[in-house]
Amino acid sequence: MLMISIVLSLGLLCPKDTVIKETAIDEVVVSSTLGSGKKAVSKGRVASIDEHLGKLSKVEMVRRGNYAWEPVVNNMATERVSTTIDGMKIFYACTDKMDPVTSYVESSNLQRISLNSGLDGNPQATGNIGGSIDLKLQRVGFDARQAEYNASVGFESNGHVHVYGADAAFSSHRLYSNFGVFYRHANNYKAGGNKEIEFSQFKKTNVFANFGWQPVEDHVIEATAIYDIATDIGYPALTMDVAKAEAIITSLSYRQEHLDGLFHRWETKAYYNHITHDMDDTKRPDVVIHMDMPGKSQTAGIYSLLQGSKGAHYYQMNYDAYYNNLFADMTMYPDGGQTMYMLTWPDVSTLNMGIAATDDIALGSHHIRLTTKLVWQNQHIGSDEGFKALNIYFPGIDKGNSRLVSRVAASYAYERNGLKLAVGTGYGMRAPTVTEGYGYFLNNTFDRYDYIGNPYLKNEKAIEVNASFAWNSQLLAVKAEANAFFFQDYIIGRPDSRLSAMTIGAAGVKIYQNLRYARIVNTTFSTDIKPFSWLLWENRLTYSYGSESTHARLPLIAPLSYWGSLKFAWHNFEAEGGVHMAARNTHCGTEYGELPTAGYAVWHLNVGTRIQFRSVIANLHFGIENLFDRHYSTYSDWNHIPQKGRNIYVNTSFQL
Repeated sequence: MLMISIVLSLGLLCPKDTVIKETAIDEVVVSSTLGSGKKAVSKGRVASIDEHLGKLSKVEMVRRGNYAWEPVVNNMATERVSTTIDGMKIFYACTDKMDPVTSYVESSNLQRISLNSGLDGNPQATGNIGGSIDLKLQRVGFDARQAEYNASVGFESNGHVHVYGADAAFSSHRLYSNFGVFYRHANNYKAGGNKEIEFSQFKKTNVFANFGWQPVEDHVIEATAIYDIATDIGYPALTMDVAKAEAIITSLSYRQEHLDGLFHRWETKAYYNHITHDMDDTKRPDVVIHMDMPGKSQTAGIYSLLQGSKGAHYYQMNYDAYYNNLFADMTMYPDGGQTMYMLTWPDVSTLNMGIAATDDIALGSHHIRLTTKLVWQNQHIGSDEGFKALNIYFPGIDKGNSRLVSRVAASYAYERNGLKLAVGTGYGMRAPTVTEGYGYFLNNTFDRYDYIGNPYLKNEKAIEVNASFAWNSQLLAVKAEANAFFFQDYIIGRPDSRLSAMTIGAAGVKIYQNLRYARIVNTTFSTDIKPFSWLLWENRLTYSYGSESTHARLPLIAPLSYWGSLKFAWHNFEAEGGVHMAARNTHCGTEYGELPTAGYAVWHLNVGTRIQFRSVIANLHFGIENLFDRHYSTYSDWNHIPQKGRNIYVNTSFQL
């Protein structure tokens, strides 16, 4: 299974005690600093996590507004992608997926992003048919600089976006700490042609702290705390906004290095996170029925990871367990009528435990990777009211059920003299999500249907096959890769004409069902041409296809797309010009409410420089996005909300 490890180096010191052996078949480094040799001009430390993710191969972003985009890997969304923060399981608290896990971390607290493509997931990943994303938090580590201070300021003209951040780090041989605060504020943005997109504003504050203590040599205790709160968040693609999205994320870990015997490293982490999400329609005009829709997610978990090596083998064993509770309800207040109440997530608890193993075998030019995971899961409905409501549509259901899910993957790679060939395969499955299994009359504004979960769903299964070819020289790098996923019991909502919609204006009701099969195919071809040491021309062409057993096209599958950029680097100065083009998306999932999108070409320019004066280092960035103010929507813009028009940004960060 091909794995891509994406490392976002944000100019922060990488602690020596957190370095992990990279066993990826392919590795891409994206850096916002200068002079690293592998670098890309960007918005630097003020760039959002969404912007970083959106630049990565195999990743697309679903936009419902200007905030909290949903990452999609291999054309598969949240249900089929495992997202963790430092290995911690976190689950969104919004039934409309308005608060993905990635929205609760900021760039100033990020060390790197690890992206695993397909079934070869990280040890803590579960249900990762499409892939897994792990956001690695930044830790200064032991024996780094005694003290370091950073500050960042950014401004964007489109939407009057203001970004401010400050953090500090302290390190000695026995103790370290780093902590900071980050603030973002945006007004409504304007699409191409100077059209204001109402309800696209937001405010966000993120506070974090990381601590490490080494009481004796090679025994490390670490703690992390994150508090993230966003308010007044507009979602122009939806019928409701968000008054508040709040997260408390904590962890405590113990790590022992340089063990003797079969394993040389052992890490155990316990964690707890609490997410609350309050949808709000009080600022929307012409609301037929005002409603409150709060959601809550609580997760407590633990994992224990052993790493070792012997001869040609580098292996890992991991045990992880988590307990999650999801609760969401809706209260409707009709004018002059009786207040109505409904549970949309009926207080569902999930207990999940898994054992994973990985073995990387290096035999000269040959590399073999084997991974497997076995998971037991139990879910239980805690609300009698919610259970009785679902029992109307599914008589005889139990309040709880248990499942076994598993995955296994194998890959082979040959690398010699700049040539790299790789093939891989895998089989895996996932259990239905809480929404798919127990959701109750959840309105989907994409296809305008109300959705009901199905407690009788089978596990979804998939076989993945993939292959890649790469060749590198001093002047030219070429890479072609493809993967295909063949599903059995594919889970998706299908209309049920016997049921009546509850949402005013809804087209009907869909119930989640298992389709006999489905398939998704992704292909990528890229070239990097470097005629001079200071000039690089990058090109990437992608095409994907998805269909299911009724011969209908799957929704939200990317059309033919091209990314190109010309990068110039000389000493401490960088410049880049580039374009993103997409063909007209006519082969879309019309049966699932998707409409065609027009083709487009969007250009950008940016420059950056690094200035050092004594002990102060300043990184300056200036750029223009959507240079020609094109009015356009991508295939993954929910309900075709337009992207930003011309946007001029400038930012600077200081390190002392």
